[in-house]
Amino acid sequence: MELVLAMDLRQNLVVHGKSGNRVTYKPLDWGLSPTADPLGYLAALRPKYLYIADLDRIEGTGSHDALVKQCAEKVSRCYVDRGCRVYDDMLTGKNIKNIIGTETGGAALSRYCGGYLSIDVKEGRVIPSGKTPEAFLNDARDWHFDGIIILNIGSVGTESGMDAEELTKLRPAYSGRLLYGGGVATISDLETLSAAGFDGAIIATALHRGQIPVEWIRRGTCC
Repeated sequence: MELVLAMDLRQNLVVHGKSGNRVTYKPLDWGLSPTADPLGYLAALRPKYLYIADLDRIEGTGSHDALVKQCAEKVSRCYVDRGCRVYDDMLTGKNIKNIIGTETGGAALSRYCGGYLSIDVKEGRVIPSGKTPEAFLNDARDWHFDGIIILNIGSVGTESGMDAEELTKLRPAYSGRLLYGGGVATISDLETLSAAGFDGAIIATALHRGQIPVEWIRRGTCC
């Protein structure tokens, strides 16, 4: 199973937060990196795969496009959520895989082609539609994405763990590449995701707390 390092950007720094409450996100001043500078952060952790959330662009207050392209050159694959709102809004560059989130991508998600769909979930429901993740995956079966990410925004940074019963409902609903992010706390959680048929996991907090070996993020796999 693929293991992806998450990196949230705000005002040119790596920030850390909980539960999707973005106004409380602060520069990351603890963990495995001695700096919150994005390029210094990557130099310290040396991930194979990277997930970037450009919070400024998602919120419409700025952009890290040039920095994102620099970061993407340091890894083998870089998943980038920068708040795409229309198909022509995708970022081009080496190693970049655009993410189109349900939070910002608009109602006509079936019109996108390529990249990854992020099914953004809070309190068990997809935002903004209010559907269950399972129902939304069924809708997305015939859409033209390279894969899908289930992003449990409410669990980001919380290390709240996995609901194995709920996870097992998701894989049968979608046959393509399926990744998961939010609340992954331990090696046991990674095993749960793998057993449920997920192709990858996005992590950060558990890595910085030493719950998951940094060597795994460097080779890009958890086994």
